[in-house]
Formats: sequence, C-alpha cells, structure tokens
Amino acid sequence: MKDNLITMCWVIILALVLAILICPRSQEVFRQLTIAYPYLMGFIKVGLLGTMGELLGGRIVTGKWKLKGVRLAERFLVWAALGVVFTVIFPIFSFGVDGILAKGLIQGKGTPLLEAFWKSFFMNMVFAFPMMSFHRLTDTAIDGGGLFRKWNIPATFRQIDWDNMFKLVGLAILWFWIPAQTVTFSLPAEFRVMSAALLAIALGIIMGVAKKISLKKNESAGFLAGRK
Repeated sequence: MKDNLITMCWVIILALVLAILICPRSQEVFRQLTIAYPYLMGFIKVGLLGTMGELLGGRIVTGKWKLKGVRLAERFLVWAALGVVFTVIFPIFSFGVDGILAKGLIQGKGTPLLEAFWKSFFMNMVFAFPMMSFHRLTDTAIDGGGLFRKWNIPATFRQIDWDNMFKLVGLAILWFWIPAQTVTFSLPAEFRVMSAALLAIALGIIMGVAKKISLKKNESAGFLAGRK
C-alpha cells in the first residue's frame, strides 16, 4: 500500500510538471519566471526532478521505494546545486560553439540540427562525466554519514566503483546524452534547463542503477571473500 501511494505521488508530480509545459498559459508563466529568476528556477526544477529520478532508479533496482534513512533533503540540495550550474553551463557551450561555428573551425553553421548536435557533443564530452563524478562523490559522502560533516574527500573518492562508472555512466554519454541534449539545444534557450531537469530524471535513474549494481557487486565480493 505504501509503495503504491508513493508511486501515485511520483506520477502526479511528473504529470503536473508536464501539464505546466503543455498548457499555453502556464507555459508562458513558466517562461517568464525562467527569464526573470534563472538560478532559482534551475535550483527548483533540477532539484525536484533529479531527486525523483534518483528515487525511481532505486525503485527499479530494488523493487521498493526507499525514503527513510536516505537523507532526502541532502540529495535534493545536490541536484538543486547542479541545476544552478546547468543554468550557466548551457549558455557557455551554446555561445562558445556559436563562436567556433562562426569562425569555421567546425562545419554546420546555418543548419539548426547540426548546430544543436555540436553544442550537445562538446558539452557532454567536456562537462558530463566530471559532473556525474561529482554527483557520485557527494552521493557516496551522503551514504557515509552526510554532507554536513567533516569527511575525507580523497578517501570518499577511492570508495567509488570507477569501473562501473566508466562502463555504465560514461558510455551513456555516447548512446543517450549526446542525442538527448541535441534535442535540448534545439529548444528555445529559456526551456533548455527545464529539458535538462526532465532529463535529470533519466540521469537519476542511470546513477541510481549504477550505484545499486556497484553495491550488489561489493556485497557479492564480500560474500565470496567470507567463504574463503
């Protein structure tokens, strides 16, 4: 019953977000708020949807929703902080790629789809994996006792399953993120962070699944070591 209630709440929240984007009147309000308060809107959008994606990733792997003991507020803050970063990152790569297109350093100027592809390509090749590694670092710190404590960054860094990160999270840049963000860069500028927020659900799922696979691998390794 509890799982069904959480599932219903999750679906309702996502449906409300989509309704806001689809309804012309609310869409215009959303657009104006994004223009007027870009950082605040990035904070809220990615914070909410990224956390939803991470919770769904855990639900997919374990079969149950887990809310207690996961320090949900801290996870929200990490996603929200990334939302603020996204607000700056999208213009950086958009204007930067426009500049190198104008200089003829890469081909595609005047072809909207190709321009969007190059923006997505450079953003993902330069920014995506460091960003996801930062998220995994903070996630590991939260699991180890929380963000708001004295914690050893190098030791936390070494706890990360980097083999899993490169194979699952890193390769997703090629097969998922570059195509998905090509669509994002095809949208008007004020809707790009919202698109990133919706895609944060997918990112949360990928990161959540990667984390669970890593935990299961560690548990298996520990079990086999205990039998020796």
